[in-house]
Amino acid sequence: MNKIEFGKNTVREAVRSGEAIAVYVLTKHRNDPIVLEANESKIPVEFVTEEELRRISKSNLSQGFAAKVKPIREYSLNEIIDYAKDKENPLILILDGIEDPHNLGAILRSSDAFGVDGIVLKKRGEVQLNATVAKVSTGAIHYVKTTTVSNLSASITTLKKNGYWVVASDGSGTMSYDEVDYRGPIALVVGSEGFGISNLVLRNSDFIVKIPMLGHVNSLNASVATGILLAGIRQLQK
Repeated sequence: MNKIEFGKNTVREAVRSGEAIAVYVLTKHRNDPIVLEANESKIPVEFVTEEELRRISKSNLSQGFAAKVKPIREYSLNEIIDYAKDKENPLILILDGIEDPHNLGAILRSSDAFGVDGIVLKKRGEVQLNATVAKVSTGAIHYVKTTTVSNLSASITTLKKNGYWVVASDGSGTMSYDEVDYRGPIALVVGSEGFGISNLVLRNSDFIVKIPMLGHVNSLNASVATGILLAGIRQLQK
């Protein structure tokens, strides 16, 4: 089933990635570069009123742009592993219970920025890919490969069989994240905002690390923590 996405940056990337099927734009934006790009790609553009755009996007935050897009492609874990197998330092992100769509959108954005090869999501107990996630990701949702699995522990076992080291970021960690050697295939696990990583996933991880903090608050927003970790890992792989 085709989905609706909204927001200027999100629609721009939907057009550029070839995922947009139709674009809806407020008439006052008829000369915007997004319209020109859509026309060049032969993607239908419909100029609409604000009321029509609200109805289409089901949001007041469209910034004057919405698009009907192809269903987000779901990959299997094996497809993601195969895609990354020839890379020098494959990096897969495993999310354990991220419930806030804004956090997931921001995580997608960071994952695109730091070259994550794929994200593993849970089928239950985790927010799924929706219009809010797409908007917050500013279009990264169209570039980062994702897979949805029933059992994270089984997925971790599969990753280990394929040579991955599993690094879990959790407050219970006794070592700093920068004490790990990240050269080679790495699977990074980030837990939920409120409950962290499940005990079973922690037991199946090779390393449990934490981000050193100097302030008074002893935890970070999940998307902020993910951004710090991904940037740090890529730096340590150089």
